[in-house]
Amino acid sequence: MSEIRTKVQFVDIDDDMAGQRIDNFLRNQLKSVPKSVVYRIVRKGEVRVNKKRVKAEYKLQAGDIVRIPPVTIEEKESDAPVSTKLNKVAELESHIIYEDDHVLILNKPSGTAVHGGSGLKFGAIEALRALRPDARFLELVHRIDRDTSGILLVAKKRSALRHLQAQFREKTVQKYYFALVMGKWKPSCKVVKAPLLKNEVNSIVRVNPNGKASETRFKVLQAFEEATLVQASPITGRTHQIRVHAQYTGHPIAWDDRYGDRRFDAYTAKVGLDRLFLHAANIIFVHPATEKRMEIHAEMEPKLKKAIAQLK
Repeated sequence: MSEIRTKVQFVDIDDDMAGQRIDNFLRNQLKSVPKSVVYRIVRKGEVRVNKKRVKAEYKLQAGDIVRIPPVTIEEKESDAPVSTKLNKVAELESHIIYEDDHVLILNKPSGTAVHGGSGLKFGAIEALRALRPDARFLELVHRIDRDTSGILLVAKKRSALRHLQAQFREKTVQKYYFALVMGKWKPSCKVVKAPLLKNEVNSIVRVNPNGKASETRFKVLQAFEEATLVQASPITGRTHQIRVHAQYTGHPIAWDDRYGDRRFDAYTAKVGLDRLFLHAANIIFVHPATEKRMEIHAEMEPKLKKAIAQLK
């Protein structure tokens, strides 16, 4: 483990950076620096805005000049920059399905976490930052499970992040997933409303009357002998919501290691399936800059398509 001392920085605040608290701004600029250190340098007056001391709650304004002092940090092996030479990082470039100055949309592969942590050196967002070293801002708008594939929105400007996250809060974003579930789903079962409670110790989610109100809409796309391909649209955005609601109806998703059924996994293995069959296929939202309605589609990987073809 070695120590690194960062250089003093002077940052000109533009309209896109304005409006955020100085402590949040610093935490984004000094990603490897512990939160306690960030607050300490603010408290000691080492951070200056327009050559003046400020408090942590100060909100930045366009035209401000922020002085970020040198900071000494311990570099762990896991803190080393993500290399674009790693196959998994380089491959993500081909999974970008839309990009402009405000938004990047990734068709995330199954097995890739959206961010690093919990023993993972890096996730999709760290890999994208490595692929886009000149991007001043890249942040996740929302999250999807590690084993779920499909659409992941990334904001390239803070204003875009605020705009898109507001749409998610107001439930105006429409998301549609494809899921292969066990048994024959009844077409009459179109809405599942069941409150969900997350166990904070093991992150397992269960239907519980004390949980948060949750709603998922389902539609049968194709029926097979012992399975059904359904379209699932989450109205609320709870952890593992589609997976738990599918299990709750008696139709767990194929290869769900938490809420699935091993008998169904063995059945679908015969058609080459070996991963969670849950794919974020479509999203509809308003573009944060043009205000135009956008509809994005992400193709399923060949393995999922092949499984469906063989089930027929």
